[in-house]
Amino acid sequence: MSEQYLDRLDWPRLEQQLDQDGCAVIPSLLSHKACDQVSALYPRTEPFRSHVVMARHGFGRGEYKYFSYPLPELVARLRSALYPRLVPIANRWQEQLGLPDRFPQTHQAFLERCHAAGQNRPTPLLLQYGPQDYNCLHQDLYGEHVFPLQVAILLSEPDEDFTGGEFVLTEQRPRMQSRPMVISLKKGDGLIFAVNQRPVKGVRGYYRVTLRHGVSRLHSGNRHTLGIIFHDAS
Repeated sequence: MSEQYLDRLDWPRLEQQLDQDGCAVIPSLLSHKACDQVSALYPRTEPFRSHVVMARHGFGRGEYKYFSYPLPELVARLRSALYPRLVPIANRWQEQLGLPDRFPQTHQAFLERCHAAGQNRPTPLLLQYGPQDYNCLHQDLYGEHVFPLQVAILLSEPDEDFTGGEFVLTEQRPRMQSRPMVISLKKGDGLIFAVNQRPVKGVRGYYRVTLRHGVSRLHSGNRHTLGIIFHDAS
């Protein structure tokens, strides 16, 4: 991942997809080599602050680890490089939803806001799934200050490293049944998606829809995912 690659992306198209579906794919955000390097961190202890086994908490099956500060260099670079490119979308969504807060232009300034409110724990995480594992539909909120977009990067190759295990989004619109979306990703692809709510234009202006995300059951193999969440946790 380089700044030059991010600069070359068709951000107007990505923004249009986010407005339409609440999600958008960045192809080949990480190289296969970088994916393998991040996945290889999982068995280690020192890069992480906590280890969660999903079944113990009713979150599904599988497990994940939250990184500790200082973040691994690649994870920190992804966070700081993606944030300013997503801020214009986040602030426009805030305006359309009638919310007063606006997000600062740099990720460091936003983290200072989080830390001043007691949200001091880093939230980027590495997830690991094996056969029959899955992740229940959920939202990654963690505190008062929530950046409305996050990024998940698939670190394993579908149909080679694992089968099943699709990324799933659901969208709940007022007085309507939930709309499911299954997103196909390849190794190294990044998925930008709404953390909680996003605006949708109706006949009387914008209204809020609520999104949740998860992972369907793996049939075989092993799947790793890197989650980039921009707000810290209390």
